[in-house]
Amino acid sequence: MDLVSFRETTEKYSVIFLDAYGVLKSSTGLIDGALETVTSLIDSGKEVFVVTNDSSRSPESMAERYAQQAGGELLPAERYISSGLLAAEYLDKQIPYGKVAYLGKPESAHYIEIAGKIPVPVGDCTPKDNLVAIVLLDDEGFDWFRDVNATLNLIRRMNIPVIVANADITYPMRGNDIAIAVGSLGGLLAEITEKTFVRFGKPDSMMFAYALARAREQLPKVTKRDVLFVGDTLRTDIIGANTYGFDTTLVLSGNTLPETADLMIRTSGIIPTFISESIAT
Repeated sequence: MDLVSFRETTEKYSVIFLDAYGVLKSSTGLIDGALETVTSLIDSGKEVFVVTNDSSRSPESMAERYAQQAGGELLPAERYISSGLLAAEYLDKQIPYGKVAYLGKPESAHYIEIAGKIPVPVGDCTPKDNLVAIVLLDDEGFDWFRDVNATLNLIRRMNIPVIVANADITYPMRGNDIAIAVGSLGGLLAEITEKTFVRFGKPDSMMFAYALARAREQLPKVTKRDVLFVGDTLRTDIIGANTYGFDTTLVLSGNTLPETADLMIRTSGIIPTFISESIAT
């Protein structure tokens, strides 16, 4: 496994798509050197976007949170592209007006609200309520034992769409620890109930197509060849971006550990274009 300088890999690309967790930040804040790297990329004329499965808060809230950690604006809100936006589009176009039960923190209900629906925490719902959908948005902001079981029984008893707005299986925590993400929870509930859920986010090509379309709203001439996608997870970030046609950089600062990366790459057959220790190297 050959490691290369992240900054050198970016030289021939005009657009850089960065995943969030494990690339820019950890559970404790911005990864060391991330702010300086993003600032340097922007100063050198690169167009930088954050493309994330994080549906825990709105793009505006993401921009504000990063700005607080960075001590000033890192990127404007329109440069944060979340899979929650795809879930919101689906709710807007495919789901009738009404109450949508959601699992997640109150901030995550943003994606239901912008779709013109009424968000209701899943813990406040029963099968007797006139719900039009159930959405899994975040792994925080609720009582796991009570509300996961409540979600399970709502799904069992109601014939309504279930939407997983974040396809991540895990995300990095402190040190080398990881946490269960919404995608894992959605997979468990789908297996138990033997139902098919609607899923959004990486590694599905729809997410990468959506990100490119959003970038083209600001940069109309951008093509796939102009984009470098940077992620920390082989399954979601690298295989998804490779399949869609982006060049990729796997960084070893999040879900993929340096000591296991070589074995994981060889056994999975997922080959990133480049591998770097982090975006700060």
